[in-house]
Amino acid sequence: MPSLLDPLDLAGVTVRNRIVFGPHETNLGRGRAMSDRHVAYYRRRAEGGCGLIVTEEASVHPSDWPLERAPLAGECRDGWARVVAACGEHGATVLAGLGHSGGQGTSHWSQRELWAPSPVPEVNTREVPKVMEGDDIAAVVDGFVSAAELAVDAGCAGVEVNAGQFSLARQFLSGLTNTRDDEWGTDRSRFLRDVLAAVRAAIGAERVLALRLSCDELAPWAGITPDAGAELAASLCADPLTRPDLLTVVRGAIFSAGATRPDGHTPPGFNLELCRTVRAAVRDAAGDATAVVAQGSVVDVAMAAAALDDGTADAVEMTRAQIADPLLAGKAAADEPARIRPCTLCNQNCMVRDNRNPIVSCAVEPASGHEWEDPVVRGAALDPVDVLVVGAGPAGMEAARVAALRGHSVRLADRADVLGGRLRTVARQPGRERFALLADWYAGELERSGVDVRLGHEVTDAEAALVPHLLVATGGRHGRPEFEVDEGAVVVPAAEVLDDPARGAAGPGGAAVLVWDPVGGPTGVAVAELLAATGRPVHLATPDHIVGNELARSGDLAPANARLAQAGVTMHRRALLRRVGAGVAVLEDRFSGARTELEVGLVVDAGHRLPDDALWEGVRASIGTRPSRAGDCVAPRTTHEAILEGRRTALDLG
Repeated sequence: MPSLLDPLDLAGVTVRNRIVFGPHETNLGRGRAMSDRHVAYYRRRAEGGCGLIVTEEASVHPSDWPLERAPLAGECRDGWARVVAACGEHGATVLAGLGHSGGQGTSHWSQRELWAPSPVPEVNTREVPKVMEGDDIAAVVDGFVSAAELAVDAGCAGVEVNAGQFSLARQFLSGLTNTRDDEWGTDRSRFLRDVLAAVRAAIGAERVLALRLSCDELAPWAGITPDAGAELAASLCADPLTRPDLLTVVRGAIFSAGATRPDGHTPPGFNLELCRTVRAAVRDAAGDATAVVAQGSVVDVAMAAAALDDGTADAVEMTRAQIADPLLAGKAAADEPARIRPCTLCNQNCMVRDNRNPIVSCAVEPASGHEWEDPVVRGAALDPVDVLVVGAGPAGMEAARVAALRGHSVRLADRADVLGGRLRTVARQPGRERFALLADWYAGELERSGVDVRLGHEVTDAEAALVPHLLVATGGRHGRPEFEVDEGAVVVPAAEVLDDPARGAAGPGGAAVLVWDPVGGPTGVAVAELLAATGRPVHLATPDHIVGNELARSGDLAPANARLAQAGVTMHRRALLRRVGAGVAVLEDRFSGARTELEVGLVVDAGHRLPDDALWEGVRASIGTRPSRAGDCVAPRTTHEAILEGRRTALDLG
């Protein structure tokens, strides 16, 4: 069996290893062209040792405009050429991602109708597409050909055709979205076959033809099932006219958009069994002419290597893992897997398919997506200094790590007995356990960089005032309740329940619990899930129309509501918590003003937090200076902002 670091031969092109950086939305474009930001983004992964890079999907026809800055193939030639040149300098092979979103797109930007095989409404927008006519189909097939010719003319080693999640090709393949009774419906594979055959004829046998194929739509009543997906893949690979050199196995469809790239509630490697099934079928039909790529939250090199060792796949897509650590492949090659910054599978910053148009980034590596403007942490400071960092949460640990790498003498102090701060608290939430790996990674990096770590040490104002350079990263604290609390009422902050599950047993034994969640993030949902697992009756109240409103950004909104319902949590939407008394909580409908009393023995407050800035204020008052600060002690936000500010503050030293 090949190893993860062995070369891979595709159509005469030799890829240096079997680690793939797959196509994904980035919002890095300038207009609809590949930009300087794309070049820097892909160059960084090439520098890091990645073998194969598939660029962000470019629409092959102007009828498709799924995102404001979605690339259009007709405008991408120069951008592709610059990406190829930048990545080629560092030994990486580049394929151009090509596709058409069909009925899963949007008309917001194009101001014209969507095109699709049948008039099936888009799930999120409810928009009904136009049924494609013969001329429309021919135009899109021709668009794939023109796009492929542009890509190889720009120097790309080949192209990848998307028949995965958000693709017109998958919509033609599926009974969920193709209800036609003409030749495009009686043979649902015809559109994809025509595209593959036309593209192969255009680029020739010496260029790589890759295919991204949904082999399980998670909708067995009408969609592609694993058996049908394996049969389809085998059929395509058995035909020399349609045979791809590379086949990436994915899952998901119109009713399961979050299934292709789910968050940490779905175990890593969820697609490996599907990939194994498809690869076996492909081998039976076409031998080893097509290399099969595993995809599906493979974020650890040990899992990736095992997928090759046991014959599951011939290569492994590790996209989010290389957003979290662009140097992943190089560290694996250097036999330093422990130094790879772990992906937390949180989807907080790498999911950009929403109306905010954010630039792709990463909660644990904020320079991702910002390579053009954010400096890489390397080189020594001009004027090394002695610095004390107070607070060993994400902001403090990143500040200490970067300062030490820059040559400063660094002490890191925290009153807790373990490194990690809020990372450890977050890691106790279901689906977010991988944040503990991040805390452990920081512990290893701090030790390697020589940081003097002092745990269980409370830094006083007087001690802090004597330090030449002080960086305060003391995090946040529980905020002020926005509701009345009567004497005898039991109200516990959500963080305390996560840090000490016994706090969730406060109040009368067996009495119901109310989780108050005015934020709509993952914490309130997680606490409700944990308490429901104890068998205690649980209520969750939110002022929003939907529980966990902010989880839409990470793709966990619908799954979270399903989990809560299955756990028996009673959900109170459009509700305001007005008063907590002994054994009772009063909710008010935010629109009608009607009040409801719930018999509960405990209220868990998952509300907003405030800065824990007492040390910063104390030092500023005692010596009249403004020490540096970063993270939640400035304003409580997410891990991403904490790490970003810790890094920037450290880079400013010296």
